[in-house]
Amino acid sequence: MNSFAPRRHALLLGAALALGLGAAQAQTAAWPTKPVRIVVPFAAGGTTDIVARAIAPDLGKAFGQQFVVDNRGGAGGNIGAELVAKSPGDGYTLLMGTVGTHGINRALYAKLPYDPIKDFVPITLVAAVPNVMEMNAEKAKALGIHNVQDFIRYAKANPGKLNMASSGNGTSIHLAGELFKTMTGTYMLHMPYRGSAPALLDMVGGNMDVMFDNLPSSMAHIKAGKLKALAVTSARRSDALPDVPTVEEAGGPELKGFEASSWFGLLAPAGTPPEIVQRIQQEVAKALATPAVKERLVAQGAIPGGNTPAEFTALIDSEHRKWAQVVKASGAKVD
Repeated sequence: MNSFAPRRHALLLGAALALGLGAAQAQTAAWPTKPVRIVVPFAAGGTTDIVARAIAPDLGKAFGQQFVVDNRGGAGGNIGAELVAKSPGDGYTLLMGTVGTHGINRALYAKLPYDPIKDFVPITLVAAVPNVMEMNAEKAKALGIHNVQDFIRYAKANPGKLNMASSGNGTSIHLAGELFKTMTGTYMLHMPYRGSAPALLDMVGGNMDVMFDNLPSSMAHIKAGKLKALAVTSARRSDALPDVPTVEEAGGPELKGFEASSWFGLLAPAGTPPEIVQRIQQEVAKALATPAVKERLVAQGAIPGGNTPAEFTALIDSEHRKWAQVVKASGAKVD
């Protein structure tokens, strides 16, 4: 028996492992060598899409490769999130996650096709935005609804006659409306869409009555007078709409404590090298600090982010706890 065989085998194994590790490190250092895809789990034109497209060009310039926005809407963001969850952790597929995909859906859906915690690595919060309670302007005028109190009175006197659009089951837009219904004892028929953009088309067209949309995707329609902003859903007024009160301010005692804001952040599939995650976070933070990107987001009513992966992870955890309570209180469920 050759006594050197075990030693030779160990040396060869060690060399192979070293070569493999070296190749992996080299691959990580060279990243990206091809375009990177940012999956937006909602239709084009909504706030998630607006936020992704705000940073994609700057990331492309920073890394020398295109960052391509890929809209995969449906199922409250679950279709796009599942696609990313099942993608390789090589840095070439990212998700523009939302409070829906990573804060609400775990409590809302009986079964998810992905695990929001185990299947993803948080990179950074990109933006936070208030939602805005809005109506089709012509319909609001015809019904004599000028503010939140008018809305509550009409809704209570006419249960089920108002329909409520959302960007999908389980989104913050949907849950903000459910929270409003629960706190005021009103009822509107919920009509989910595959994103804010198609829902807004029907809002502007007069086919839908009310929506608790993310402010950036509705801002142009509000400024054009096609939609009437009754209130913002954040704890304080938005700098982008300083004359519009908060729901709590406008709604009276029964809406005391009402707050339902949204956020959007980049996540990568589990297993993505920490070096790549860190590089993306740093470049997103730089992009969000540039006057052009910052002003573009602020003008839309968004608050730029750029926090660390650890801080974003903590935010996701706290948001899940908060929205789980809202889901439970509202009784909202999606099979």
